[in-house]
Amino acid sequence: MFEEFFWNNRIQCVAVVLFAVGFVTLLLHRNLLKKVIGLNIMDTAAYLFLTSLGYISGRTAPIITDGAPAMEKYVNPLPAGLVLTGIVVSVSVTAVMLSLSLRLYRRYHTLNLDDIYQEIHREQEREP
Repeated sequence: MFEEFFWNNRIQCVAVVLFAVGFVTLLLHRNLLKKVIGLNIMDTAAYLFLTSLGYISGRTAPIITDGAPAMEKYVNPLPAGLVLTGIVVSVSVTAVMLSLSLRLYRRYHTLNLDDIYQEIHREQEREP
């Protein structure tokens, strides 16, 4: 029973495992670059999940060439549009995160969050 369920939903299961890997990476690592990579893995898992839900075997892309045949022959284009929009947003978010990480590295000479927190705490103690 489980094997049949897993085989029929293997792409969704892979997406869930990828999301879990990215989530654990985001939570457990203290390095900012590893956190950025974890968030990108989570994004990729979400896009894979959406794409797999939008795909229906035996159907084609919704490009009408011979008039307007029955809509049952086409897949839904909405998940593909959502994934494309999400990819554009995630590239922008990744660029901002990497630029902020670069600024933090230039200021504190480390990307370890514990070291950055300690340095910020020391700076606040020095201020009157």
